[in-house]
Amino acid sequence: MRNDTATASAVLALTGGPANVRHVTHCLTRLRLTLADPAAVDEGALRALPGVLGVIGAGTPSLQVVLGPGVVDTVTAEVERQLAAGAGAVETGKGSGPTPRKGPLAAALRRIANVFVPLVPALIGCGILAGVNGLLTNAGWFPGLTPALAAIASGFMALIAVFVGYQTAKEFGGTPILGGAVAAVIVYPGVAKVTAFGVHLSPGQGGVLGALAAALLATRIEKWCRGRLPGALDVLFTPTVTVLVAGLATLYGLMYAAGAVATAIGTGANWLLTTTGPFAGLILGGLFLPLVMLGLHQALIPIHTTLIEQQGYTVLLPLLAMAGAGQVGGALAVYVRLRHDTTMRTTIRSALPAGLLGVGEPLIYGVSLPLGRPFITACVGGAAGGGFVGFFALLGEKVGATAIGPSGWALFPLLTGNQGPAPAIAIYAGGLLTAYAVGFAATFAFGFPRGTTRGTAPPVTHRTPAGSA
Repeated sequence: MRNDTATASAVLALTGGPANVRHVTHCLTRLRLTLADPAAVDEGALRALPGVLGVIGAGTPSLQVVLGPGVVDTVTAEVERQLAAGAGAVETGKGSGPTPRKGPLAAALRRIANVFVPLVPALIGCGILAGVNGLLTNAGWFPGLTPALAAIASGFMALIAVFVGYQTAKEFGGTPILGGAVAAVIVYPGVAKVTAFGVHLSPGQGGVLGALAAALLATRIEKWCRGRLPGALDVLFTPTVTVLVAGLATLYGLMYAAGAVATAIGTGANWLLTTTGPFAGLILGGLFLPLVMLGLHQALIPIHTTLIEQQGYTVLLPLLAMAGAGQVGGALAVYVRLRHDTTMRTTIRSALPAGLLGVGEPLIYGVSLPLGRPFITACVGGAAGGGFVGFFALLGEKVGATAIGPSGWALFPLLTGNQGPAPAIAIYAGGLLTAYAVGFAATFAFGFPRGTTRGTAPPVTHRTPAGSA
């Protein structure tokens, strides 16, 4: 039975104790710790800890402990509780507080991701319910239940702009409820009576991109006011000025501009797949893992969300999910080739179930990256799977996901498309099998230096980079 309290205690002990932790947060799969002394980490013991799928960034102030979806939420909460109980001066939260120095682009993408990552559980839950409701509706089953399921599944998406506004203000140092209040203007039905640029606005126009921009503006206005007004006036005028100025800017500028960008994203995604389907699939499926290594994949989160809000599903996620399938195929080839390397084979056996369910970090950082070539050949497998799915998009059969977060086999309940869920599931399964097969074949044939035997792996001579997912 899983013991998250024991896992949290062990992680803290092996990372130098509570006094060594300056900041704690988490994403979908990783516990992220900012450390005062990176040398205090016992990396070997941490990797061997039951429940830990991988360790990234050892030796740097930014340590990431891969725990997997669901587990990371409860373990992080327990770590925060133990840190608070120990009276340590640590800042906690999903994405709040100081972070290690990063380049401007990486830092900006990380903060944008921090806005959207807390929304993923609701996107997953509502996405699955939407898929179930679609199946019931198409089959004609439980007609009295389907309207209720539709309401439950659609309610969050109807108000997602409010949640994005709330999270944006929270992440960028404003008052969260003011960010939500300004973003709520976007989904208010009464905006249909407002004319901007000679046309009437539509409720929801601009979507999550407009909400993000509106809340960012509100946060800047709020900070400007608080630095100039005395306490008595600040209580009354700061929230009023913030909501008024940011609200007017949202109605008469941001909604229109963000709506144009959102429309361009949807049009561009559709054009890309219907015009260059296999090529687009090859590129997206083959390059996604390097993007993850650089942290640039975070830029796709608001794009996925925009497509889901606009079309009901994102056509990009199933293509990108093929990258993880290529890793699975590559790892299986390593397992076969290095049949006498018990350490590597043990790592693969423990990491493979997570990889099949879309949690790829254990295979990436425990197998393919340390070996070098298998990372590249696994990307070839991902490209082949992406090309397979993209080919059907070129034929008019789109495959989409109603939520972001899961991949691998875990994505099946969220699949749908322009022809319904059944064709989408079949095409996605074909893509996975293609990625598995090509990743295996490419790694088996080209993933090892000339002269490497089926006995042991070549020595690892480099440190695994600290990527982010």
